Amino acid sequence: MSNWSKVYESKEPYRAEIVKDILDQKGINAIIMNKKDSAYYIFGQLEVHVEAKSVLNALKIIENDIKF
Repeated sequence: MSNWSKVYESKEPYRAEIVKDILDQKGINAIIMNKKDSAYYIFGQLEVHVEAKSVLNALKIIENDIKF
């Protein structure tokens, strides 16, 4: 995981899934890391990570192409 970077985080699982799916469609490998507390699900975030080489492209896509 050392060559992966966080590009998005949300408390809402559907938002993280949408971001991951759009990045995948654009050819950027993305994964979701669940940082939510298993005992208290209201605490924590879901994070979308991409490979370090794709960070700038991913951030541009998230900023320009994804609206919630």
